[in-house]
Amino acid sequence: MNKPRVTKRSSDEAVKAKTGKVWAEWFRILDKAGAKKMSHKEIAEYLRDEQHVGPWWGQMVAVAYEHERGIREKFQKCDGEFSASGSRTMAAPMAKAFAAWTDEKLRKRWLPDGKLEITTATPGKYVRGKWGTSRLSVGFVGKGAAKTQVAVDHGKLASSRESAKMKSYWFAALNRLQNMLES
Repeated sequence: MNKPRVTKRSSDEAVKAKTGKVWAEWFRILDKAGAKKMSHKEIAEYLRDEQHVGPWWGQMVAVAYEHERGIREKFQKCDGEFSASGSRTMAAPMAKAFAAWTDEKLRKRWLPDGKLEITTATPGKYVRGKWGTSRLSVGFVGKGAAKTQVAVDHGKLASSRESAKMKSYWFAALNRLQNMLES
């Protein structure tokens, strides 16, 4: 059974290897630039345009800065919403993985307490729906004839605490789904 990943910021060595600076240096640069009063987009643009940081590392530095300075909470997106996500690659064909979400009888086998009300479903691509007052989006990516990646994004959550709870919930649920599909 898979174990949850602990999300940590990249090491000083890793960020320096890719950007030329360690975290503390980036935080000082961004403080000096007035980033505490900038939006996420403005911070990322500053890093790209003024500091010549590539797009991926620019996002990494911007989010780490926002966390470090208390501008953004854990699990909070740049628009202020909270979400939880998770994914799993399973040894199962796309149609079988998709059916495990859209066929209510199959879904109850691995998601017995699920509150999913499907609003849209496109075979082989996604399932979207309501989960109480929050929203759920599930994407499917074929990884060959008999492998599928299933990615869950649970949005419009109330807080960082609820996001952490739902991240654990989806971790366990995806393990159950994987066990069902691979047995």
